[in-house]
Amino acid sequence: METYSAGPLLELNKAVPSFEDSGLPPVPFSMKLMPGECMIVEARDPSRATMFADLCSGMVELESGQVSFMGLDWANLQDRELNALRGRIGRITRRASWAEFMPTHLGIILQQLHHTTRTLDDLVAEAVRRSESFGLPGVPTISPSLLSDTDLTRVSCVRAFMGQPHLLLLEDPLEGGPPELYNSFLSSVTEARDRGAGVIWLVRSNAVWQSYRQGITSTWRLADDGLVAVRMA
Repeated sequence: METYSAGPLLELNKAVPSFEDSGLPPVPFSMKLMPGECMIVEARDPSRATMFADLCSGMVELESGQVSFMGLDWANLQDRELNALRGRIGRITRRASWAEFMPTHLGIILQQLHHTTRTLDDLVAEAVRRSESFGLPGVPTISPSLLSDTDLTRVSCVRAFMGQPHLLLLEDPLEGGPPELYNSFLSSVTEARDRGAGVIWLVRSNAVWQSYRQGITSTWRLADDGLVAVRMA
């Protein structure tokens, strides 16, 4: 992965989301995420967490302001540029995001197939390696609907970290997840940050990230009045 070092990796500059489009409060959102940083965003409402991740991905219409990724304003990009940039984002989302007509292994590599020029063999090899690192015996080839909740959480982690993404938008997989996932998840987060990736870890409970406290660079709360900075004790 080429490291981005020309300024903030992700910047929300007085970005006012359309309430009708997102359900987010129509107030200015401002923050900066630098390469290698890990930001906590506490969001008690899972749907708001998902829409905030959409906002960061340039998928929410703005009333005013800007959202920029890797120095580029999402609003000014054409389809080809949008596809290229979104190929550099890894997401774990609580939104239903697995196509039932597609076996799980194809769902894992689909984003990389669509947004990059990597070969199928290369993608399958990485999917196998990452599946094993998250406690799976290999890449599941059955329908996602046939996976247990635990294994669906695991494959969601595999998909998010595929392709060495520059930005990770992670709706917390640890709350209610298998205890053995904790070390694999934090190890993958740390590995990504060491490469220069930025991480936004969206949580419902602050208790979940306390053991990684020394690695957190800032904490925020998604509230009715927007994105509020929280001082770390």
